[in-house]
Amino acid sequence: MTQPPSSSLSRSEAYEDSQNLGINPSDNTTIAEVIGRRYGRRDVLKGLLAGTAVAGLGGTGIAALPASDAQAQAASRFTFTEIGHGVDRTHHVAPGYDADILIRWGDAVLPDAPAFDPQRQTAAAQSKQFGYNNDFIGFLPLPQGSTSSNRGLLFINHEYTSEEVMFPGIGRQEAKDKLFKDMTRPLVEIEMAAHGASIIEIEKSATGKWGVVNGSRYARRIDAGTTAMELTGPAAGHARMKTKADPSGRQVIGMLNNCAGGVTPWGTVLTAEENFHGYFWGKPEAGHAEERNHKRYEVPGNWYNWGQHFERFDITKEPNEANRFGWMVEVDPYDPQFVPKKRTALGRCKHEGAAVIVNSDGRVVLYSGDDERFEYVYRFVSARRYNATERRANFGLLDEGTLSVAKYNADGSVEWLPLVFGQGPLTAANGFNSQADVLIETRRAADLLGATRMDRPEDIEINPVTGKVYVMLTNNIRRKADQLDAANTRAANEWGQVLEMTPPGGDHAAQKAAWSLLVQAGDPADARTGAKFHPQTSRNGWFACPDNAAVDPQGRLWITTDQGEAWKKASGTADGVWAMETEGPNRGLSKMFFRVPIGAEMCGPCFTPDGRTFFVAVQHPATDGGETFTQSGKGSTFEDPATRWPDFQPAMPPRPSVVVITKRDGGLIGS
Repeated sequence: MTQPPSSSLSRSEAYEDSQNLGINPSDNTTIAEVIGRRYGRRDVLKGLLAGTAVAGLGGTGIAALPASDAQAQAASRFTFTEIGHGVDRTHHVAPGYDADILIRWGDAVLPDAPAFDPQRQTAAAQSKQFGYNNDFIGFLPLPQGSTSSNRGLLFINHEYTSEEVMFPGIGRQEAKDKLFKDMTRPLVEIEMAAHGASIIEIEKSATGKWGVVNGSRYARRIDAGTTAMELTGPAAGHARMKTKADPSGRQVIGMLNNCAGGVTPWGTVLTAEENFHGYFWGKPEAGHAEERNHKRYEVPGNWYNWGQHFERFDITKEPNEANRFGWMVEVDPYDPQFVPKKRTALGRCKHEGAAVIVNSDGRVVLYSGDDERFEYVYRFVSARRYNATERRANFGLLDEGTLSVAKYNADGSVEWLPLVFGQGPLTAANGFNSQADVLIETRRAADLLGATRMDRPEDIEINPVTGKVYVMLTNNIRRKADQLDAANTRAANEWGQVLEMTPPGGDHAAQKAAWSLLVQAGDPADARTGAKFHPQTSRNGWFACPDNAAVDPQGRLWITTDQGEAWKKASGTADGVWAMETEGPNRGLSKMFFRVPIGAEMCGPCFTPDGRTFFVAVQHPATDGGETFTQSGKGSTFEDPATRWPDFQPAMPPRPSVVVITKRDGGLIGS
């Protein structure tokens, strides 16, 4: 059996560490090499990068140009007062704003949910309560089809669980000296119930405060242990999707490790299954049918001991079960009886994000990243066109179309390479006998096509105002020195960057697009980082490890960060939200707006249609890097966490929560 995470790391920290591994076996070009060739050959010779570690990277041109005096004097579109870098036990927001707790782990979702009792948790209770580690947030107005900003539904993912701060007396079970010895079947069932998603109805009161609508007919919990889902698209029903429990290969129970996502133009939600590999257990015999496939996805990860209690998570007994995870899942929040659909046409990987737009020709285009070092950026173009008058006619749009993977070229172009069975190397000679095989082994298919290996692509967002696409590249500490040149000096990239794509003429289905860098993250005052922001970026305006993003109704970009356990080394500040200028003379200028408590990650940025309410998700408070927090100095447990945010009560553990941010004068967020 693959060893569980090191005893020096909690599961959440090991989760981050696993994304550092970079298991891609191909020798495809890396984004570091492409950046080096693009920004190196001519720009360094011109001296455009020399001596300006804080220079913003040019908008559509090749060079990273220093700003002129006129640029430095341009007024920012973000007029809020910036908060400072730092780390402590609570959250902070810009002056003039309120940041209120909307819902916490254990709060009621269903009308008959019992009150949260952390000492007496049960799976039955958790299945009716708000789940753990909230990540993606999607706002859907009520009434359906309206643009209401005072009432709506929130769809919230629950990515994973952290037993050391969830359960009393347990500690870190994945450590070598524990080997899950205290994780009983009832506790595993609670973990399963805490995964998945919550759907809640919310409403703004006359005082301007938001609250959950109790007893809403829309309220729903989706979990990993009981929720039936349907497999759709080319891989549905394939022999490699069949199990003893599901000989049809078309039905599966639950979804796993749901990270970011997106809202479709027809008002459904796409929720991305990310690190599914960690839930599978066992040591398979060499030469089994799925060996190559499982290895490419790191299956089994042995992060959880679910396979000890549930056969389907033991790959020695159900080798095909892992093939049924790693998909994009579509849910209709407006219909509590809707059976979630795993849309296999969108490919199988460690999905993060689902940016969807109706293209100029009526087809639907979706962008998504594969969140691991050296993995790829993907695009899907539907075969059929969006129907603006009949909502349900769009429910199968994501089952037919072309999935492609990105190849970034040194001339500033990005080429989309179709993952289509029978084309190029995707044939029986390489082990692909159908389109289902291509989709089940999306990563290996992309390897063979020569896609560009990226620096951990996480969320991707489309700006509906400008048509540009922003890719959050979180970091890549595995980048080697022999991949560098004078303009790309960041071996062991700890800080990440934001890449911008511009479709030609706004055509998101075109075979090629243009790309450039918006910023290279890190401390601009530290030359070793190679960070590149606008010169007027303040000491608090720079960030490390961009993760999720949102575009507000004014077309302005907001970026959240995820530094994991390495926060102290990467930036020395807690994760948070930064407002980022993307156009004009202030391109590359960012300001810090919100900060999370110690050990937390900033997730789920989401706006109401009027831009006057901003939702964010504070995930796993107290868990990441507590050992380096001077007020704690040790890893967190249920009994002794680095913070007890947001309740700050002696008997209450830290609780992942959704925070709702409003401006005290009722105005636009950020303005």
